[in-house]
Amino acid sequence: FNKTGKLMQIEHALNRVQQGKMSLGVKATNGVVIVTDKKVGSILVDDLDYHKIQNITPSTGFVFSGIGPDFRVLVGNSRKAAQKYYLTYREIQPISEVVRESALVMQEYTQSGGVRPFGVSLLAAGYDDDGPQLFQIDTSGAAFGWKATAIGKNYINAKNFLERRYNEDMELDDAIHIALLTMRESFEGEMTEHNIEVGVVGADRIFRVLSAGEVRDYLDEAN
Repeated sequence: FNKTGKLMQIEHALNRVQQGKMSLGVKATNGVVIVTDKKVGSILVDDLDYHKIQNITPSTGFVFSGIGPDFRVLVGNSRKAAQKYYLTYREIQPISEVVRESALVMQEYTQSGGVRPFGVSLLAAGYDDDGPQLFQIDTSGAAFGWKATAIGKNYINAKNFLERRYNEDMELDDAIHIALLTMRESFEGEMTEHNIEVGVVGADRIFRVLSAGEVRDYLDEAN
């Protein structure tokens, strides 16, 4: 800790997250949507192999802003924990438990010797017996439930936009439109189905990433 009571390593890690491409999530009455900017640094990169949204369980998915390899480690840990839970209880791990496990790992890395905090913040979208849920997990290990939130570059502007547009009674299709409009507000360049990624989970409790064609249709409707 410094004299003001701050852990500077965490402050620096949060600064790294804020430099990352923006990701956001919106919870509806019947599902959750998460959207992320997945622009790559060169036209030579095969963007078909680049994914920022990942399944953890059949009903839960993560998206990140920050350092990609750090996210990969957290996804691996979360999947192992979810599989262990399934083998023990023979049921899919609830999203609150998935979030708690990830937050525990991230907090551990803030006070262990020889390691550094993770340079990512996560959004977790899922659907379980408590209905649709959206969580944010920060590099400090703090985890909170949200109705709608954003992380990464320009997240403050995105949150302000969401506050003006959010409606607790909207359904999943409306939430997808709001999420795309919010992303477009601070998007650099033209937003297409190839440079964003959209993940949804509905009442069927199946988390999936929308295909390029589905994203294109939603973008056309948003226009």
